Amino acid sequence: MDITSDTHSQHISRQFNQELEELKTRLMAMGGLVEKQVQDAVTALLDGDTRLAERVIDNDNQVNAMQIRLDEECTRVLARRQPAASDLRLVLAVIRAASDLERIGDEASKIARNAIGLVEADNGSRGFVEVRLISEHVRMMVRDALTSFARFDTELALKVVHEDEQVDSEYQSAMRALMTFMMEDARAISPVLSVMWILRALERIGDHANNLAEYVVYLVKGLDIRHTDPDELDEQSLTRKG
Repeated sequence: MDITSDTHSQHISRQFNQELEELKTRLMAMGGLVEKQVQDAVTALLDGDTRLAERVIDNDNQVNAMQIRLDEECTRVLARRQPAASDLRLVLAVIRAASDLERIGDEASKIARNAIGLVEADNGSRGFVEVRLISEHVRMMVRDALTSFARFDTELALKVVHEDEQVDSEYQSAMRALMTFMMEDARAISPVLSVMWILRALERIGDHANNLAEYVVYLVKGLDIRHTDPDELDEQSLTRKG
């Protein structure tokens, strides 16, 4: 059968769609690994498992390699396809999301390194309740942010944005409690500082999950909500702005 201009354009379009879908698939794979990195880092701390913590640190190289590969693929698509409108937004959103996922991987490594120090020093478990609470919250945020990206689900993305406010509140409350404890017992300063660094890393993971959710809104609606008050954001407001 002869290839007409129509069938050729359909073929090119189909091939382009496959390339875009591959970018999403690679991003979700990276997200899955990063989510596991966070879970393993916290588990290593709570269970006193230094071997697991070391594995988290080692796996960070794989996270970095996945980001580099995604960046290369996105650059190739931009150069070859010169996408416009929603296709361009998808490629840009993937680039930005991969960067945030890589940063989440870095924070997981920080948690793992502090976990090793705490386990080896055998300095008790002060602050572990707060770590467990906030870690469960931010892991849910990361999971929901990735799901919203996979489904182009702005409602779920907005849920993540609102959850970030709750995590910030939990973080501030935990830090105040630990500061009080250090003031009461000078011997606890060193281990509690390590726990504070872990909580800080978890709070930053929540921030990056929030960024991922904001990219979904940008991707689907073409709206940049990075500097918008979360209290002003809901599906109706997005519809009005869109």
